[in-house]
Amino acid sequence: MISNQTLQSTIEGLKAIARVEFCIMDTEGKEVASTGNISVNGGAVAEFAKSPADSQEIQGCQYFKIYDEQQLEYVMVTAGTGEDVYTIGKMAVFQVQNLMVAYKERFDKDNFIKNLLLDNLLLIDIYSRAKKLHIQTDVNRVVMIVETENGKDSNILEMMRSYYSNNSGDFVTAVDENNVIIVKDLSEGESMKEIEKTAAGIEKFLQKEHMSGIHIAYGTVVKEIKEVSRSYKEAKMALDVGKIFFDEKNVIAYSELGIGRLIYQLPIPLCKMFIREIFGDKSPDDFDEETLVTINKFFENSLNVSETSRQLFIHRNTLVYRLDKLQKRTGLDLRVFEDAITFRIALMVVKYMKYMESFEY
Repeated sequence: MISNQTLQSTIEGLKAIARVEFCIMDTEGKEVASTGNISVNGGAVAEFAKSPADSQEIQGCQYFKIYDEQQLEYVMVTAGTGEDVYTIGKMAVFQVQNLMVAYKERFDKDNFIKNLLLDNLLLIDIYSRAKKLHIQTDVNRVVMIVETENGKDSNILEMMRSYYSNNSGDFVTAVDENNVIIVKDLSEGESMKEIEKTAAGIEKFLQKEHMSGIHIAYGTVVKEIKEVSRSYKEAKMALDVGKIFFDEKNVIAYSELGIGRLIYQLPIPLCKMFIREIFGDKSPDDFDEETLVTINKFFENSLNVSETSRQLFIHRNTLVYRLDKLQKRTGLDLRVFEDAITFRIALMVVKYMKYMESFEY
């Protein structure tokens, strides 16, 4: 349903053009929107609503009925009488009725997209409803999820809708209070780099609007409308996995998740068993800061001893000593590829477990 605020701004715009006062009332005679300098009798409006007439002059004003698919929704009142006021009133009614149709179509599309994302539609319904709503079924699309720290308390949904107002093929919606979902229509040949640019543009826009804690995630490109829900699920996973393993990134793609995607799908008891079998009662992240920095830098440099020692500004033998000390403590030699992989995965598993535990308390 069209909002009262939209009706208010519409009649104010009409007043500025036609220099006529307007008032929109519901069928019970209660004011919905008014330009201010018009006095309307609620009882007269209610009586007019019950009458068979579509327009009528009452007490120096012109009354009009506004229908939504033959259902009476509002009564439009214009100050004054005569042919000119009647014509202006009819034009105003036409404008409001067109707005109602547009908003209804937008609501229907929004409802369709939500159900499509949540997998609530049968395959036959997807194509029949898409055809009815004039939505193309065979164009490339990608689903993006936008989250901010103040998402619940801000009008981020409307902000993103205004940001995408000129892109008729894109849909902006929300299925919960925390995230905004964008189903982006991709032109032929548009690559992942273009999607990255789009995400960067959204981030920049939100930063200008003083939004904080911005996270943007997106799935893979799909070619059929029936696959949009898959891209949405991928974007959701990317958003969660990104917070765990790529917390330094504000924008993350599903295709960048790597092994983090697999770890995220492991049950916590299995993770605990894995850590216990390798390290016993110890945890791979229970080391002093110096050791952890050494380990991470060693991994960053692909197990290259010389480059790691150079970047840490320590002697090569000092690094070897630290790695030997770590081997005695854990039984894993990070210079051996298989041991390094085991240790790296263990660090990621522990990080995942800590993240999940934070939601339990």
